[in-house]
Amino acid sequence: MIESPFGKSGECHEVDGRRLAMQRLGAGGPAVVFAPGAGLVGGDYLNIHRAIAAHTTSVVYDRAGTGWSGDCALPRSAREVAEELRGLLRAARVDGPYILVGHSLGGAYVRRFAQLFPGEVAGLLFLDPSHEAYLDFPAPTLTEQLRMAPGLIRAAVNMRGFYRPMFERMFAGFPEGERRGLVDYHLMAWRRTLQETKTLYGEVLPEIRGGGDLPDVPTILLAAMGLDPFMTAFSSEAYLRDVNTRKWPAYLAFAASTPQGEARALPDAGHSTIHTDRPDAVIQALRDLLAHARRPAAAPTLVLDRAPAMALR
Repeated sequence: MIESPFGKSGECHEVDGRRLAMQRLGAGGPAVVFAPGAGLVGGDYLNIHRAIAAHTTSVVYDRAGTGWSGDCALPRSAREVAEELRGLLRAARVDGPYILVGHSLGGAYVRRFAQLFPGEVAGLLFLDPSHEAYLDFPAPTLTEQLRMAPGLIRAAVNMRGFYRPMFERMFAGFPEGERRGLVDYHLMAWRRTLQETKTLYGEVLPEIRGGGDLPDVPTILLAAMGLDPFMTAFSSEAYLRDVNTRKWPAYLAFAASTPQGEARALPDAGHSTIHTDRPDAVIQALRDLLAHARRPAAAPTLVLDRAPAMALR
């Protein structure tokens, strides 16, 4: 059994009959709560979690069916995951409103939480989130699919040998024990990514697209405009850059559609590794959101500057 990266400071709470693992650090509010990307777990964000705990309460957790939480059938609807997170925070007596951090698929879950419970949200940070604009992106061409084939074959033949170097680089800055445990977990549970994203395009993205507006709270979106190391093993650099070129205008439009939204481009961060490539940018964004959330109620509303269009090469 792989030891949880939460160690002795981890907690377990029962929500809807399932045991959910979490860790809280720090004190004060508003609490920062992390929603991992597909196949990722709360321990993957310990670097940012520890840093932001110096400024407020910080919470990382594992969704049901992932990490060290109880098992459940995957995939799930965004509403189910959002309601589960709300139940966990209530069971653990973590008071709101919250600054929610959503990475990739976790971004869709965080957005659904904010749609369903707007009064419980003090700020939003999206890390290269899943977005409904992806529904309109063209599928890979036959040529691109043929380029993917060798990488897929290598991964199928030697999954652990194929992915271990990628995860080792991803967690290179983590303490040895945590790095080893997280790498071993991901090599064992890699199918979770496929399971969690099975209905992303057919159900989750349409659900959030029709789920309503976001609350009037400071919102920052960090866009990973670099190459994802987990995708370069399967896709050409040209194809991945084309995806980045298409998603940036969609992210800008999404930020502009929120009352206090801002998009920031990170040219040196990959989609899966944005939190380990640029933890400084994530921490700064959270500190910015905390500063706005803590301003006196009588102060005039500050609308965050929206980033200009970024020249892509």
